[in-house]
Amino acid sequence: MTRTVVIDYGLCNLDSIARAIEVCGGDPFVTADPKALPQASKIVLPGVGAFGEAMANLRKSGMSEALSQCVVERGVPFLGICLGMHLITQGGKESGEVEGLGWINAKVLKMRSRSPEERVPHVGWNEVNAVEGSPIFEGIRPGADFYFVHSYYVQCAEDLVAGTTPYCGGFASVVADKNIMGVQFHPEKSQKSGFRLIQNFLAL
Repeated sequence: MTRTVVIDYGLCNLDSIARAIEVCGGDPFVTADPKALPQASKIVLPGVGAFGEAMANLRKSGMSEALSQCVVERGVPFLGICLGMHLITQGGKESGEVEGLGWINAKVLKMRSRSPEERVPHVGWNEVNAVEGSPIFEGIRPGADFYFVHSYYVQCAEDLVAGTTPYCGGFASVVADKNIMGVQFHPEKSQKSGFRLIQNFLAL
């Protein structure tokens, strides 16, 4: 069984992601203690809340440094979900200019509606077009729908994009760089496709 550490930085309820990991065959361990990270075979950074407050909490607890040691230096497989995906970038403007963890060359920008039908925040089901060969999308049909709740998106180089979603002009809904992965949607709320994605991550 895979020991998956779920990072608690004080901004969201983690019960749903912990339950989803358990159902998918993992062994979830929710913690706010950086000293627990060496036990992890996988790390999940979920997210609901503001970029600035999240980064402040991660830095204050020492979790930001511990995460970088495990993920960047040791290569532990990592999945950032929604805000957790934003936090691995160079920075965001949601709370003014705030530096992120800086693991990938990307930045977080506000979504802009292109038509009256496109509302921000982007809430609800939308398709994800995965890059062919992406391991976390194995067994998931092309264009499968996932559940989104967000007002900001990640802008990054094309070689980091592992999936896109056609909303507000299109945006990167999945990023990947070696052991580091991020998804803009909530797999734990995305039913069958979301659970398959979690299973694929646990199998890496």
